[in-house]
Amino acid sequence: MALAIQTILERSRLFRTLSSPALQQITALATRRTFKEGSIVFSQGDPGDALYGVVSGRVRISASGQDGREMFLNIMEPGDTFGEIALLDGAPRTATASATANSELFLIQRAPFLALLQREPKVMFHLLQLLCERIRWTSGLAEDSALLSSPARLARRLLSLARLDGRSTPQGMQLRLSQEEIARFLGLSRQMVNHYLQQWKGEGWIAIGRGRVTLLDETQLQAVASGKDGAPEP
Repeated sequence: MALAIQTILERSRLFRTLSSPALQQITALATRRTFKEGSIVFSQGDPGDALYGVVSGRVRISASGQDGREMFLNIMEPGDTFGEIALLDGAPRTATASATANSELFLIQRAPFLALLQREPKVMFHLLQLLCERIRWTSGLAEDSALLSSPARLARRLLSLARLDGRSTPQGMQLRLSQEEIARFLGLSRQMVNHYLQQWKGEGWIAIGRGRVTLLDETQLQAVASGKDGAPEP
């Protein structure tokens, strides 16, 4: 379902506490673009010159290392915004954004947005808060990779993604992610991810569908995420 640009901005953690006149000014800066499934919105290393918001469709955020391995970072769906860091520093993109469905996005260019910040310093304050959250998120990924076992990393990311992007269902929080996407997100093999998901499905902690994972027992997954279950590596 397509959303109005001002509605997306009103829901955004970056903009939602702003006054209606301020939101209207930001909305006026936005332009719309459409992307076909599989097309690149921007690539890692491209100039950082705009913030994006998802009006309809779905966008995957990923990054590649020097060895060419791709790590999946996040999924953006209608109502989500991404690329905020580029609004401040204009430095090259640190990740690639690609449409995983036919999508309509809006973008706000950096130059007019910086001019707006001079008139609305409250936006700058909230932008700094959001950037701090993103730094903590990235730091958490690095710590998890270094310190946690594979099942703990998987459980922790499922719970984290459920809080950020999950959809509430009568059974539990549902994630629209394939096993391949989860594996890329964690830098694990698809076989290893499948091993644990099938194990947890057998325990009744999750349900698995095509491109979907539903968390049925978050308490048990929390125990795995904390390393208290002692689950061995396959």
